Amino acid sequence: MNLFKITILSLFLLLPVFQGAQPMQKAMNSNTLSGILTAAEQPNLYLPKLAGKRIGLVVNQTAVLESKNGMHLVDYLMMEGLNVVKVFVPEHGFRGDADAGEVINSEIDKNTGLPIVSLYGDNKKPKPEQLQDVDIIIYDLQDVGVRFYTYISTMHYVMEACAEQRKPMLIFDRPNPNGNYIDGPVLKKGFESFVGMHPIPVVHGLTVGELAHMINGEGWLKNQVKASIEVIPVKNWKRTDSYSLPIKPSPNLPNDLSIRLYPSLCYFEGTDVSLGRGTYYPFQMYGYPDPKFGDFTFTPVSIVGMSKSPPQQNKLCYGVDLREESLDHQFTLQYLLHAYGISGKKEKFFNNFFDKLAGTDQLRKDILAGKSENEIRTSWQSDLAAYKAMREKYLLYE
Repeated sequence: MNLFKITILSLFLLLPVFQGAQPMQKAMNSNTLSGILTAAEQPNLYLPKLAGKRIGLVVNQTAVLESKNGMHLVDYLMMEGLNVVKVFVPEHGFRGDADAGEVINSEIDKNTGLPIVSLYGDNKKPKPEQLQDVDIIIYDLQDVGVRFYTYISTMHYVMEACAEQRKPMLIFDRPNPNGNYIDGPVLKKGFESFVGMHPIPVVHGLTVGELAHMINGEGWLKNQVKASIEVIPVKNWKRTDSYSLPIKPSPNLPNDLSIRLYPSLCYFEGTDVSLGRGTYYPFQMYGYPDPKFGDFTFTPVSIVGMSKSPPQQNKLCYGVDLREESLDHQFTLQYLLHAYGISGKKEKFFNNFFDKLAGTDQLRKDILAGKSENEIRTSWQSDLAAYKAMREKYLLYE
């Protein structure tokens, strides 16, 4: 190891990347984590594969080793003397404090001296020259098991770039906190976007490792190229196990309840109803500046590191408080249908982002037609049955 690398490593050990990584506001019983080891926490499975390699990582603040007091994966690999040359980062940035949709700039990390390459905005897919000095890519991002959560779109593009440039990829798996069920409409052809790239349901019931095998196996990469992937699996986890994330995965999913409510409430991003961005309890309430929406009140404000310019900023919103909802919550349309009915806005209730979130225009049309949740759900069932049959081929966990 040359003097420059030794100097950088020494500084790195004194200044860990994520001294300020934000833990979850309210964790489930810590005993639920007993015996569960993420891929990152099983170095015997991956360190031998990395020796002598120039390593690029796709990570953010969630790539931690709980068994080593929350040490970040970048810290750990460099401490082990491995040659980390570059870090690629998804939406919300390296430290997970950028707003949804906020531009993430490529830069040199002040703590490590490593190049940070943004995979959000105009550069969603690594360019050939960005992979030229990399021998192997590690992907380790904590997903929440929902189609419109963009970390899986980033994985898709990294897989595609690695396939085209013949770079192997290690996918470090983590539990899916919404992995115990499957629900919602399946994305239809023609509605692909960065918030939905695959013909899967809103709640897809897969870990990122399982989904990566599905993407490869179903030929969903451009020109049906196949990425050379290896999944390092989670140990001692079943999808029926509760799992509390140690670090919040993005700025506005601060606790376990927000993650469980996220599939149901994210549809409000396709309307002008507030879902609590600009409060310290996003995705745990909804409302609008009109008293007819409910008795509960809140006022969204600018919060740096969570939401700088939230919808309905500085306006008193009336609505519904969901902070006492059960952690057993599963996807429902009841909140969306409730707000739609009260609004009286008909077509104007929706903005042009709604169909992208839904992955279809049929949901919006069904709501406009006055259909009930049961009627709408019935229309999904054949697609869900076909998806579940396909999914069986790629399952790694019970």
